[in-house]
Order: sequence, then structure tokens, then C-alpha cells
Amino acid sequence: MKLRFNRFLFLLALPCLLLPALRAQDAAQFRQAAQQALTAYQVPGFAVGIIKDGQVVLHEGFGTRTAGKEEPVDGGTLFAIASNTKAFIATTLAQLHTEGKVNLDGFVRDYLPYFQLYDEYVSAHLTVRDLLCHRAGLGTFSGDAIWYKNEQTPEEIIREIRYLPQAYEFRAGYGYSNLMFITAGEVIRAVTGQSWDQYVRTHYLDPLGMTRTQTSAKNLGSMANVATPHLTRANNQPLDFVNWDASGAAGGVISSVDDMLRWLRAQIQFGQVDGQVIFPEAVHDLTWKPYNAIGNSQNFTSAGLGWFLGTLEGQRIVSHSGGYDGMYSQVKMIPELGIGVVVLTNSMTGLSAALTNYIVDAYLGRPTDGWLKNAVAREQKAQEAWRTRRTEHEKARVTGTKPSLLPAAYAGAYHDPLFGPIKVTEAPDGLRLVFPEAPQLNARLTHWHYDTYRINWDNTHAWFDFGTVQFLLDNNRRVTGLQFDVPNDDIFFEEIHAVREE
Repeated sequence: MKLRFNRFLFLLALPCLLLPALRAQDAAQFRQAAQQALTAYQVPGFAVGIIKDGQVVLHEGFGTRTAGKEEPVDGGTLFAIASNTKAFIATTLAQLHTEGKVNLDGFVRDYLPYFQLYDEYVSAHLTVRDLLCHRAGLGTFSGDAIWYKNEQTPEEIIREIRYLPQAYEFRAGYGYSNLMFITAGEVIRAVTGQSWDQYVRTHYLDPLGMTRTQTSAKNLGSMANVATPHLTRANNQPLDFVNWDASGAAGGVISSVDDMLRWLRAQIQFGQVDGQVIFPEAVHDLTWKPYNAIGNSQNFTSAGLGWFLGTLEGQRIVSHSGGYDGMYSQVKMIPELGIGVVVLTNSMTGLSAALTNYIVDAYLGRPTDGWLKNAVAREQKAQEAWRTRRTEHEKARVTGTKPSLLPAAYAGAYHDPLFGPIKVTEAPDGLRLVFPEAPQLNARLTHWHYDTYRINWDNTHAWFDFGTVQFLLDNNRRVTGLQFDVPNDDIFFEEIHAVREE
């Protein structure tokens, strides 16, 4: 009680101390900025939510839920929040820790005996806290190919993590890991007997009145006011929602700005909303503590538990972003000033980060001139880099070549201990690439050059399009394996080393 009382006095005094920097902000200013961003980025739509001192400043939608249709976005429109889910997972485990049901410094194997990484010592000594602050020794996004559009269970996915390579010394680096949060979700199940989403709904979503928030895409077909994901680089092509249930603890929540503002209010107010304790105040001392340094000498950032922590103009900034197939999101809080911002989009651009940063800068009295021009310039640069990567592969193609072998010689069963079975089959239109555990990734193969074939995906994918696979041959011209090259920044097919099965 004493700690909360002191913090409350500090919050009351702070606006007086920082009055010059905290000019009163008109919601109209942010509304105008959002409308300008909608036009400049040429995206279908998005929603913006702002809370200050427990009061909602803005909760509005801009644009449309589906490109080409009159479907206005509003504060209740549902979007995938993706990795902003991680805060729910970390808050859960921190709460269970305060209740004595989980030890954050306890070994993961105490809860999941089958857990294993690249090294036996690390496997035996990795703690629950390590899972939540990205210091397990795995590279950023390493292993995402295991779960992406895969039909395995969380436990089956976790059992394959052992085959991923070490990227840095244990607890001596940073590597953003979705797989570690999938593991954290199973720790919740082992301790409580509930799945992570059951626990989150019972303890957070229902008590906060987050009635529209979903933990799976399965129910969206029967719901109204749901945004459609879009592939931005393909002229805002609409996409279907992808089922992330197996990886849900890393990014499965689907919510609205109206609901997310309720979550941010609970976070900012130390777990109390209208006199109701949603989670103990001690949770903040656990989740908002820096554990793992990131960045460089000019950018002091750290990973907390399910959050990223930094400072700006002397103020603590608590934030996270999210990336889902066709949707990006951003959350940012200035806790001591009672400010929370959430931007949910149905496109894959930097709009959510740019607009969130603008709002935070405006509240802190920082210069905002040229914010949109600079943000759009960065977006154009990123899009050009994507196109250049594709062009470089096309330039490297050697025309006029032929495969070393007949199609039947390439057909067969292949296996990778990380990814599982892969098949190459003959079909009337040529060779086909088949993923038994991830059939949404199936594709038709067409000759590219030498023993390399282009991957023509059956379905459209948000994170990648162009790709090739090379058939590896031994000295006797026998096919021994597959080598993938699918340029993208998230789903690393090059980690798959499939070997031909006899």
C-alpha cells in the first residue's frame, strides 16, 4: 500500500513539473494526423486508440476494413495484434510467480521435462524468465519456419527446437524468439491445467470487459466488424486470416482498440481498474524491469518480460509491436504520464510505428515537423529493398541450362529433423513440392537453372513470394538433399536441410 501511495503522489505532481512539455493535446490534432497517414501510406485502413490519465482521448477508425469496399473501421473493429500477445503471456507468468505457482527463476524443464535446446547445459538451466526476455541463445526469428502454417501441436513444435543452431552465448546476447513464447504458453498449461488462452480470458479479458477480443481466428467467420488482412506489396490484395493456434502464445490474440485501451489502462494503473485488482502491482516490478540490453550506445533499449523498455526525454517508454500476415500493430505507453497509445492496421507497413511515435512525440513536446514525410520515405526505401532482393535473384539466373537428371530422379521423400517430412512428387504439370505437416506451403516447381527449381506457391503468402530450391547431388549424380532460398526477413527456409531418404 505504501508503494502505491507514493507512486500516486508522484503521478499527481508530475504534470505540474512537466507542464511546458505536456501541452494539452487536442484529439483533433491526432485525428488529422491519422487521416494524413491513411492517404500518404495508401493503405486500406487502421484504428487508433489513445488513453491519458485513465480517460480515452481517441478511439477511432480510419479507412476501410477491406480494400475496395465501404466497410468503415471503428474502435470496435477486430485486428490481429500478433506479438502484442506476448504481454499477456508474460503478465500471466509474472502473476503466477507472485502467487507462488511458478518460479520465474525455475528451470523450464521443471515444468516441461521434454524441453531441449542446442546444448545440454543450456537445456537444463534455461529459466522461465529467460523464455520471456529473448536471451536463450537463439537468433532472431530463428525456427519460425517450424510453426508457420504448420498443423502440429505446441508440444510437437517445442520438441523440434533442439535442432536449431546456437546464435550467441547463453544469456550473453539478444535474439527475438517466438518459439520461446510458445514454450512459455505450455508452461502456463503445465502449471494451471489451463491453456494460455483460457487463463488469459478468465483473468484478464473477462474482468476487463474485453468482450470482442479473440484468441483464435476460428470464430471470426461468424463475427461482424472484422478487418481483412492485406498484402501491401501486391496493391493491398486481401488475404484470408491464417490460423496461428499452435503458435498462439507468441501472437494469437485478435482485438480492437476499444478493448486494448482497457488492457493499457490496467497496465498503466498498476493492475487496478475502478477498484478491481486485475493483477498484483508486483507484476510491474517483474515485467517492466530491464533484463536484456538491446541496441547501441545511441539507443538504450532493453527487453523486459513481454515488453521493451526505453527512455525518451527522461520518460520511461514501455512498448511492443506485432506483425501478422497482412496486419501490423504497435503499442506504446508513458506510464508516469498516464499515456497509452495503440495503433492496429490491416496492412504491412510502418504506419503503426510512425503514427504511434508521432503521438508520443507530441505529448512530450518533441519536434514533429516532417514526421510523415520522413516515415513515408523510410517505407519507400524498405519497399525498394524488397524489390531489389528479388531483382538480384533474377539477374543471377543462368538461362539456357537444363537439369542434370530426369524429373523422376528428383521425386522422392526427404526429411529434415527440424521441419519434418518433405516430398517431391511428379504431376501432369511437372514436379510438386509437398509439405505433409504444412500443406498450405505446397507448391509447383518449374525449372530455374541447372538443378535449381523455382517454387510457385499454391497459396499467396504474406512474408515471402519468390523462392527456389536446389537439388543437391553427390559425385555420382545421385540426389542427396534440398537447399532452399526463399528471400524474406522472418520465415527462414534456409534453416531447413532436408536429406533424401532411401
